[in-house]
Amino acid sequence: MTGLAILIGSIVLFLLSKVWSSRRRKKRANFIRSYPFPNGLLDRLAARYPSLSTHDRHLVSRALRQFFLVYLASGRRFVSMPSRVTDDLWHEFILYTRHYDAFCRRAFGRFLHHTPAVVMGSDRLGNAGLRRAWWFACREERLDPKKPARLPLLFALDAQLGIEDGFRYALDCHPQRGIVEDEPVHCIADLASGGFDGSSDGCGGSWFGCDGGDGGDGGGCGGD
Repeated sequence: MTGLAILIGSIVLFLLSKVWSSRRRKKRANFIRSYPFPNGLLDRLAARYPSLSTHDRHLVSRALRQFFLVYLASGRRFVSMPSRVTDDLWHEFILYTRHYDAFCRRAFGRFLHHTPAVVMGSDRLGNAGLRRAWWFACREERLDPKKPARLPLLFALDAQLGIEDGFRYALDCHPQRGIVEDEPVHCIADLASGGFDGSSDGCGGSWFGCDGGDGGDGGGCGGD
């Protein structure tokens, strides 16, 4: 009976840990969704991109929230930034040192260091991070990452706003591979293809190595 009692106790502790982790993750996600960015942050973005309207700048802030939610849902694993304009707003946010540090502590339980925006290439870590970004951005918008009806905001924004040197993605651009309107277009199909860079980083038994679960700390693509 002692062994059975230990087993039952272990199961109960495991289930309580999962419930606690899920509640903490939801609390953190709600904090990210409702967080008021510091006053003047979008004005700094306007200085970088004077052509963006007020509505456009708020779209960029929404994309930055999506990136933070993607990082949280990934189990706080490395996630690449797929949007140049969103990356610029992230960088401006970091310059509000105390605000950003306090935000990270409440949103993630630790500091989130900045990494430059990237596209698929020879960097396997960046590719795995980009694949995670795609998976969880699609989940955030209730899109099927295997057969999405459209691009999630993080992957659509640069093209939508006409950002110079921004990253352009297309659901199926293989017939027009290369240059479209003098801008390189990156195919979403490459995110799922190890043949693109000889790597399967970020991919696994199910799509991108993610189990389709709740994500968050210790879930999704895995935790620390």
